[in-house]
Amino acid sequence: MSKVITDEKQIDEILERGVEAVFPTKQDLKNKLMSGERIKLYCGFDPTAESLHIGNAINIRKLAKFQELGHEVIFLIGDFTAMIGDPTDKMAARTALTREQVMANCKDYKKQADRLIDFKDDNAAQLKYNSEWLGKLNFEDVLNLASHFTVQQMVERDMFEKRIEEGKPVYIHEFMYPLMQGYDSVAMNIDLELGGNDQTFNMLAGRTLQKVINNKEKFVLTMKLLVDPTGKKMGKTEGNMINLTDLPEDIFGKVMSWSDQMIALGFEICTDIPMKEIEAMTKQMKDGANPRDFKMKLAHEIVSLYKGKDQADQAQENFINVFQKKEGPGEDVKEIKVDSRNIIDILVESGLIDSNSEAKRVIKQGGVKVNDQLVEDIDLQLASGKTHLIQKGKRHFVKVIV
Repeated sequence: MSKVITDEKQIDEILERGVEAVFPTKQDLKNKLMSGERIKLYCGFDPTAESLHIGNAINIRKLAKFQELGHEVIFLIGDFTAMIGDPTDKMAARTALTREQVMANCKDYKKQADRLIDFKDDNAAQLKYNSEWLGKLNFEDVLNLASHFTVQQMVERDMFEKRIEEGKPVYIHEFMYPLMQGYDSVAMNIDLELGGNDQTFNMLAGRTLQKVINNKEKFVLTMKLLVDPTGKKMGKTEGNMINLTDLPEDIFGKVMSWSDQMIALGFEICTDIPMKEIEAMTKQMKDGANPRDFKMKLAHEIVSLYKGKDQADQAQENFINVFQKKEGPGEDVKEIKVDSRNIIDILVESGLIDSNSEAKRVIKQGGVKVNDQLVEDIDLQLASGKTHLIQKGKRHFVKVIV
């Protein structure tokens, strides 16, 4: 068992950086951490997609900070709760997932998170699945859990109020999600749960259940979300999410597409750059420095964190060549031979796009160029005997020999 570190400076950093709120209070949690007692904490990740994303990574990195202090950390995969679907911030019920879909989605989660948190050493993070206990609850158990909450508490949640006002349905099973997440804390006998501030209601449900069932106080730490100036978080629904499986150049390009107002927040919650440096950069931008330069640094830091410095250097060079010097994708772009002259067939055969229907959609949306010319005709035939540079979006290139 690792020795618990009680260095006040480190504890203050953990409780301040990127943190939105702590329940019951930040001082109470600090006192607990300063006492030298080893606490058990977790964060849950519902496998609703095949890749973890940058929002997940923010919470994983915070888990790792507690792990470095010697505390017991659990990386929980919500394989049961993912089949229900978290209604948080959703203006319609989530589409139900089968167990097969859920397990296929999370098969590489540990591998993806391994760069951010330690699963191997003496104080290794534990990997758990909440179907282990949620799948064993019977109807009587669920009724007992439900007895600790009121309908008024549930319908007061913003997204439920909005749906009711708009005449949209709110399903009973959506009320059950906070109970299920709350029971995770009871089953694992948790001291602290951390998650995004959009999870506050669900995490406090666990605080309630931990108190009434285990007679134990549970701390809740909510993290700031990576949001744009309108308050929208980066997410799968919005289509601007950075997945941990994305290519380095895609991650770099997506960060460069963020608004200037997101730079300081991005540095705070997505990197380890000291806060004093972030404050200095923020001041320089206010004094007239070009935000692009700081955003470039942010993109490099994020790619380095997930893919390594060499990949970050290469992604930055590629971005500068393609978007600043307008030199195109460089000499190392993939080159293939194709049999068809049809642009749809070529896009699919080259691997730029997965299906004919997707290729047609991207072309209609103005997302494909051939030799730097926008493609508008889905029946376009390329000249044979020549090499053509195909571009999808801003960052994907391939050379094809027809």
